[in-house]
Amino acid sequence: MALPTDRKYSETHEWYLIEGDVVTLGITQHAADELTDITFVELPEVGKTYHAGDVIGEVESVKATSEIFTALPGTVLDVNTALAEHPERVNEDAFEEGWMVKLRASSLEPASNLMDAKEYKAYVRNAR
Repeated sequence: MALPTDRKYSETHEWYLIEGDVVTLGITQHAADELTDITFVELPEVGKTYHAGDVIGEVESVKATSEIFTALPGTVLDVNTALAEHPERVNEDAFEEGWMVKLRASSLEPASNLMDAKEYKAYVRNAR
């Protein structure tokens, strides 16, 4: 599993690209592969504020429905509206075209609890 090293990862299989106080997030390729064919992505409204640990959306596939969590608190700046018509982009390119939400983080403190790529890879390997 080739993981971008410029991101942080959560135990619930979300990735976080932190650029200043703007955080882009999505689900990992591992999560997308486990879900199989993604058929629908529900994303939050721009302007909505979330606390760390909140559910901010949902991913539905032919196999299961899975919640999307945010490990970082903040306000939604943007969502990937292309996923409404092309949810398969999450399966095809989870780390780039399959991004889901951009937040303006109100605190980056919780990021210290997230894993780097090496730690996440070990986490996935040990979870099997």
